[in-house]
Amino acid sequence: MSLPLPLAPIIKEIGRGARGARDLDEAQAEALFGAILDGQVPEMELGAILIAMRIKGESQAELAGFVRAMQARTDCVEVPAGPRCVLLPTFNGARKQANLMPLVALLLAREGVPVLIFGRHDFDSRESPFALLDALGLPRASSLAEANTQLSERRLACLPLATLNPGLDALMALRPRLGLRNSGHSVAKLLDAAPGRSVRVVAVTHPEYLDSMGQALLPLSLGDGRALLMRASEGEAYAHLRRRAQLYGFAEGRRFDLHPADTADIDWPLSPDCEAAANAARVQAMLDGRAPLPPRIAEQVQALSRLSTSAHMLIHE
Repeated sequence: MSLPLPLAPIIKEIGRGARGARDLDEAQAEALFGAILDGQVPEMELGAILIAMRIKGESQAELAGFVRAMQARTDCVEVPAGPRCVLLPTFNGARKQANLMPLVALLLAREGVPVLIFGRHDFDSRESPFALLDALGLPRASSLAEANTQLSERRLACLPLATLNPGLDALMALRPRLGLRNSGHSVAKLLDAAPGRSVRVVAVTHPEYLDSMGQALLPLSLGDGRALLMRASEGEAYAHLRRRAQLYGFAEGRRFDLHPADTADIDWPLSPDCEAAANAARVQAMLDGRAPLPPRIAEQVQALSRLSTSAHMLIHE
């Protein structure tokens, strides 16, 4: 197998440890990640690259190059006329509390805002978000065409990551084998399946990623890009029910705080209903008004609804 680019010099640069490693420039990063997604990097070199990047961390230039390579290989959905499509990634599932990501999606769809849920699941220790979606009557679309029909008819579609970007799905699937996440997990948060007609939802678990993902989103929101950056609940794209609201909007190359005065945690009961049927019943009860809607979820839905329709007014008000 002939290598698509010289890998040994790249590994030598990025593999010198946290202090000695050097960053790739954006063009090098794009070429490298493109080769990885295309399956052109042999297993030994791929393992060395992934571990080196894990230790070193991605620079902003590398992350930008990775995103360019990912986007060039990502299929896109057709968004019906009207509000932008909210993109809700799901890569984790429920561990200790009910997963309310589908509640966010269903509330938005009820308002006429199209939503695409996409992702993958390989955690043995967590409840699958796709089992939850099945229990709610929201099975994964079997093709891009079926997802387009679902968006048009019910304003909500679910797709496996493998349909949108097979190479990225294969890269993320290495986590159980390697025992660690890799750069693909960071890049997947920034995937845009409807450029110019989307609102990315980028949910991060650790506070430090609010800064790095925020820096990545600034150039991605230039022109017609829009996004919501937030702290995740157990890695899923719904607001934590107790923590202070941390919702940051991105549009026109700018970041703005959607909750500048909200600095306090709130007391809200967390549900342990993680199993799919019980979790689905709790979501349905909130949708029907038989259970109260958590304030943080209402705030997130409101922010996404505004970003999907009137971000310009939101920025300049």
